[in-house]
Amino acid sequence: MTPQNLANGIVRAVLILAGIVLFFWFLYAIRSVIAYLTIAAVIALLGKPIVRLLQRIRIPNTLAVLVAMSLLFGLFAGILALFIPVVNEQSKNLSLLDIDALKNNINLLYLQIVEYFDANLPLFESILENSNIEKSVIEGLDLRFIPNFLNSFINALSSFSVGLFSVLFISFFFLKDSNLLQNGILTFVPDKKEGNMVESIRKINSLLSRYFGGILLQLFILFVIYTGALLIVGVENALVIAFLCSLFNIIPYVGPLIGGTIMITLTMTSFLGADFSTVILPKATYVLIGLMVGQLVDNFFSQPFIFSNSVKSHPLEIFLVIIIAGLLFGVIGMIVAVPGYTAIKVILKEFLAENEVVKKFTKNV
Repeated sequence: MTPQNLANGIVRAVLILAGIVLFFWFLYAIRSVIAYLTIAAVIALLGKPIVRLLQRIRIPNTLAVLVAMSLLFGLFAGILALFIPVVNEQSKNLSLLDIDALKNNINLLYLQIVEYFDANLPLFESILENSNIEKSVIEGLDLRFIPNFLNSFINALSSFSVGLFSVLFISFFFLKDSNLLQNGILTFVPDKKEGNMVESIRKINSLLSRYFGGILLQLFILFVIYTGALLIVGVENALVIAFLCSLFNIIPYVGPLIGGTIMITLTMTSFLGADFSTVILPKATYVLIGLMVGQLVDNFFSQPFIFSNSVKSHPLEIFLVIIIAGLLFGVIGMIVAVPGYTAIKVILKEFLAENEVVKKFTKNV
């Protein structure tokens, strides 16, 4: 190998590496757009059966799309409406917040916890008095955080509004022209490879339809288990809380922890004022057992079923993909990791079917 060839090889490798880095940087920069497209594609996938049904009874395509989107939007609004009682109840609690009463409740809860664990009460009281922990806690409950909270809330609401409009706009055209996304992709594909890409899109659509169907089944199973656990202990708004906590399961690995924390917290706050050892702790324990049962069923039944029968991937493979996507793109990356990874595998199999590495990598697809 001549020095010239070596230099050319190094330059080519550097350019390829730079291209890969720029590509991932570009994906990171447009991660919000990718999220909008993904959500819109899912909505289009859910709305297609409705549009086809309406078209069979000779309803014009545009009107059928508007009806389908109205139904889906109404369903979404109905789900949000379920949370109004919970939000209203918490708002009342905040509006009636009394610092003196809160101080007494904290002291009462402290005494109950210490008594339950049979701790040395005088010693703990001395420690609290000397360290001013109680004073610090109560003084920390000022209202200076409210302006920052309101600013954050307004920014989040603005971002949500932009995202909602973008998703609805994109979804409308995805539903109106079912081949819009496919034609857009084929624009960047050479003519001789269009057949491979069309077949890839067909397979991706089939696999992801089964995947999202499996996700709905997974969430329904968790919802039933969580609802049963909350109803047994007598938590108010059990259906709403169970629905919310099961939805968090969409976020892999992190979501169940968030949902479980919310469920335990709302269970304990539902019985404030009751005895800690005989009421609050046992009820929280029963709910925790329900959470554990739900996660055991999810991890040993639901997820293996979904991953093996829909996306045709090993659980360890999925785990690594989700972790990498989470590190690169955050929560959004974790949510879209499995569908995106499935699409990549299908495309690789169609375009590089003769490559030995690709053959082994995509043998189950």
